[in-house]
Amino acid sequence: MILVNENTRVVVQGITGREGGFHAERCMAYGTQIVAGVTPGRGGTLWQDKVPVFDTMEQAVRETGANCSLIFVPAPFATDAILEAVDAGIGVIACITEGIPVQESVKVYSYLKDKRVHLIGPNCPGLISPGARCKVGIMPGDIHRPGTIGVVSRSGTLTYEAVAQLTEAGLGQSTCVGIGGDPVTGTDFVDILKLFNKDPDTEGVVLIGEIGGAKEQEAARYIKRSFKKPVVALVVGATAPPGKRMGHAGAIITGVSGRAEEKIRALREAGATIVPSPGEIGVTMKRALRR
Repeated sequence: MILVNENTRVVVQGITGREGGFHAERCMAYGTQIVAGVTPGRGGTLWQDKVPVFDTMEQAVRETGANCSLIFVPAPFATDAILEAVDAGIGVIACITEGIPVQESVKVYSYLKDKRVHLIGPNCPGLISPGARCKVGIMPGDIHRPGTIGVVSRSGTLTYEAVAQLTEAGLGQSTCVGIGGDPVTGTDFVDILKLFNKDPDTEGVVLIGEIGGAKEQEAARYIKRSFKKPVVALVVGATAPPGKRMGHAGAIITGVSGRAEEKIRALREAGATIVPSPGEIGVTMKRALRR
């Protein structure tokens, strides 16, 4: 498994809000160690009568030893929440918030360049390591099973679909990471593939891409050059018209590289097995492992 495990100590930024509280409760029920919450002005209180709430990330980390942040802060304040987590020394940050302006994400991305931190998102479902019972995000925990297949995806709902198919096929997951669907995100396909490549608990990887940008081509170059494990890839959006946003802010074709067929071609030439349709993720992974 990568990024999160049984020793991960999570602080939820925005824990007293409706969404933050709702998903924090489900993360705890799954087994995640939620050790703190942060809501400015609510410091000194207890969430659910058990989790201490702090005014700042610096206080939360100092008092609880938190090493991972889960962010449910509204978009106008999410950038500051990410930067505050970074400055507090958090190593893994999952920002679920959507609607953050691209120029704000660019500022965050630039700030992170020389920092030892993994930012998952924004506009993502988070990440989960089923074997460690650690869920940092909004994914449904009950569909996951411990195992050796890593999942990395730009799409939240397709991540869940992939996981459900893998579980049904008897293939558990090591870690599943939703990197987010915005044009600019912190951690990309290559970052996650590098971690899976080194991870002894991961035997193969499902990669789910979509139209827009060139992240899948970057992943293909890394797979061809350095990745040592089977990769099964699905790229969606083949029928999307150029210039029209399709769901995610990053899912818009602005050039040849953004088209699904170009991404599929690059991944196939890199040695990845292409999933013929979204309903065949599990069976395709099972076949790839037999080769």
